[in-house]
Amino acid sequence: MIDVELLGVHQVIQNAPVIVLRERDGLRRLLPIYIGDPEARSIQLAVEGVEPQRPLTHDLILDLLGALGTDIDEILITDVVDGVFHAQLVVRTRSGAVNVSCRPSDAVAVAVRCGARIRCAESVMDIAGREATSMSIQDDDSDSDELDVDDLSEGDESELLGEFRDFIENINPDDFKP
Repeated sequence: MIDVELLGVHQVIQNAPVIVLRERDGLRRLLPIYIGDPEARSIQLAVEGVEPQRPLTHDLILDLLGALGTDIDEILITDVVDGVFHAQLVVRTRSGAVNVSCRPSDAVAVAVRCGARIRCAESVMDIAGREATSMSIQDDDSDSDELDVDDLSEGDESELLGEFRDFIENINPDDFKP
């Protein structure tokens, strides 16, 4: 398994939301995963630290687990089959770890809220990951490692940004089929 980090939620083709995960070490490949609008909003709210007046579904999941004396150990992106990603929540219980199947979007929404580690199977990264050689995100002293293409000024529209935009605009679910 490869440790990955969430770079952000982006709107791409016809405003379809996609989360972009990146390897923490090694090649630093990017893993784009299309998700639904509600999950995109939920992830974005959590990333921004917005506290809703009432618990959202992903908050409820964590509240339920906490009430049962369990918590999330990590989330795993385990497989991609016919362009559909599969994930698991690894729940730590009194009797040991339990893996619960879920959608990656729900897993990431939960992980962002509780700070759980996100990991991805090497095979998934090999199938669906994209090398970020000329698109690497700067690892400077800034507070955020998130790539937000909308916040870049016109002067920053370099080859890097152009290549990333081409990648996002031309991404297709069929690209993830083995």
